[in-house]
Amino acid sequence: MNNNQALISPVAVIAYSALSACGQGNKALYQALSENHSGLAPLELLNVPFKTYVGAITQPLQSLHPELIDCDTRNSRVALTALNDIDSGVRVAIEELKSKYGSQRIGVVIGTSTSGLYETEEAYSELLKTNKMRSDFHFVKQHAYQATARFLQVELGLCGVCYAVSTACSSGAKAIAAGQRLIASDVCDAVLVGGVDTLCRLTLRGFHSLDLVSENPCTPMDRNRQGLNIGEAAGLLVLEKCCSSNANNMKLLAVGESADAYHMSTPHPEGIGAISAMKNSLLMAGLSVDMLDYLNLHATATKINDRVESAAVYSIFADNVKCSGTKGLTGHTLGASGALETIITLLALQYQFIPGTHGLEELEVDCKCQVVKTPLHDQKLKIAMSNSFGFGGNNASVLVGL
Repeated sequence: MNNNQALISPVAVIAYSALSACGQGNKALYQALSENHSGLAPLELLNVPFKTYVGAITQPLQSLHPELIDCDTRNSRVALTALNDIDSGVRVAIEELKSKYGSQRIGVVIGTSTSGLYETEEAYSELLKTNKMRSDFHFVKQHAYQATARFLQVELGLCGVCYAVSTACSSGAKAIAAGQRLIASDVCDAVLVGGVDTLCRLTLRGFHSLDLVSENPCTPMDRNRQGLNIGEAAGLLVLEKCCSSNANNMKLLAVGESADAYHMSTPHPEGIGAISAMKNSLLMAGLSVDMLDYLNLHATATKINDRVESAAVYSIFADNVKCSGTKGLTGHTLGASGALETIITLLALQYQFIPGTHGLEELEVDCKCQVVKTPLHDQKLKIAMSNSFGFGGNNASVLVGL
């Protein structure tokens, strides 16, 4: 894993923007991370027959332009609000790239697992009551997986490659990998990548049917953990091919991927998929295991997942890398989590700190990793990784650096 030449060229991360239960923009997310302040709250808005906490976005969302009203979903509004965050500079970066390369050379790849499913639930609920489908429901522009990616492309006036990735909880991370490959293969000069997911009844009921949802705030990596809390978020990143004019030092080094296909909803008990993804990311970047400074764990707070991931991490890094899981702050944002937690990892590099693991009191008895409970500031970080492991063994480990 210590190759002299990387197997994929790094790309610049010139802007990124997060919207989650921790607030709007990177500053709000950093503040929550640095203070270890959770955005989880009891579920109130959706009518489901059980109690749980969720990571809901509570601030007002921006409205779509009238000409794009057919695309109007909570997913699109969350994406738009993240896109237009002034401090994050994502929209400004895209406009500059359009002038630099042309709109046809800028791609859009967005990961999601829900897309506009909440609106579909509402439409079909009305259909059952009235025997009529709502006139403002548009299946392709709202429900379909590519709906949010296509909305962002039209909103930004882009005409390059545009598609969605839906591989459950690794979707956002795999969208980032796809963006890097599009640049490496010279299909694009820049790509807007990320993940967007919003709360809906299907995902809440689905995870509850698997006995994976906790009634209380989740406690990743804790020996008494009871399950996950679902959240919603948007994480958008602008990738550009590395060139001398790039002033931002942040780089996407590589994304290691794997698919162990062991089970529809359970990871391989020996963590072979997780191990492969982490090793592949290091191999593709030409790095050795001793060069990693921080690892953001997938850490869903479910019994099996946390146990398997901690064993997989220890098998590669032993206890030499500081790790933490941040879903106790944001909830598990499903298709957005890979992008959101890549941004968290970038913030760790930007502000030279290691986030804590909110809710962790007593570490999982089998966990030998160096899991950080509370934030550590004034660190010296150059290279960091973020893990995202999805249903069906769809795994991705995103490697970023300064």
